[in-house]
Amino acid sequence: MKNSEKVTVIGAGSWGTALAMVLADNGLEVRLWGHKADQIQEINEHHTNHKYLKDVKLPESIIGYADMKESLDGIQTVILAVPTKAIRQVLGQIQEVQANPLTVVHVSKGIEPDSLLRISEIIEDEMNPDNLRSVVVLSGPSHAEEVSLRHPTTVTVSAKDMKYAEEVQDLFMNQNFRVYTNPDMLGVEIGGALKNIIALAAGITDGLGYGDNAKAALITRGLAEIARLGTKMGANPLTFSGLTGIGDLIVTCTSVHSRNWRAGNMLGKGHKLQEVLDNMGMVVEGVRTTKAGHQLAQKFEVKMPITNALYDVLFNNVEAKEAVDHLMSRGKTNEMEDLVNILGERS
Repeated sequence: MKNSEKVTVIGAGSWGTALAMVLADNGLEVRLWGHKADQIQEINEHHTNHKYLKDVKLPESIIGYADMKESLDGIQTVILAVPTKAIRQVLGQIQEVQANPLTVVHVSKGIEPDSLLRISEIIEDEMNPDNLRSVVVLSGPSHAEEVSLRHPTTVTVSAKDMKYAEEVQDLFMNQNFRVYTNPDMLGVEIGGALKNIIALAAGITDGLGYGDNAKAALITRGLAEIARLGTKMGANPLTFSGLTGIGDLIVTCTSVHSRNWRAGNMLGKGHKLQEVLDNMGMVVEGVRTTKAGHQLAQKFEVKMPITNALYDVLFNNVEAKEAVDHLMSRGKTNEMEDLVNILGERS
């Protein structure tokens, strides 16, 4: 029974809090860990998390914790909802105090620059194997703001051993939050991470005032290069036509809820990167992922023109309009060439 389960959500930002609400709605005992004592006090006393989910009332069954050891006492499943850059530090804190092996469900979307590790690989790299039952990824088109309002949402879970993915599917599944399984863990993670690059670029085109034609082209060609890289890395190309591919890409490139789109929009309007990041107040995963995507394109010798153009805007001081003009003036190609190359990788 779901209501016999105890689950800890690590990370009291918007996404971690929204997922805690889903689990609480399913009758689970939910602990929500955060590193800010005043935020945890607000969650416990007022049942709100105003900074991240304005005007949303949290179920009273969600209990906030600032002490990691207390939050993990008797816990078997942890939802890891912290930014990619904080994952290694947080995993170190978990390992210092955990008393039994854990299933770690990561719900962040990113790739670590330089090491080029996916989040599941970072978890396996950091944690003692004896302390790790399984790593599960949960990903898909899912703005925290809408999940917290219990709007219909669909996501995907994946793991190396799918029985653990199915366990997590059972924990989260309800009438508002539909969960599918997909055995292609690599593809699920790659699609979820790299779509943030394209969302940044989509925001830039909107900021430049280029309209729907440009955005449609960007999303379509962006999906092509995500699939091109993912397939070269060993993913199933069909994954990128699903929720963690085209689904996540659409929602992140078109919604004002998307912090990557909002950041790109500001860049397109002429703001500098550091100014944008300071203004956002929350992590923009697409910036780090653009660096990692650029490095992956070089490592696997895959053409990723949108990723490379965005890399130049973010890290080489190229003006956004100049980068778009360069993309539009590239040499002629055949649209079907991508499909042929992807199918060739699978043959």
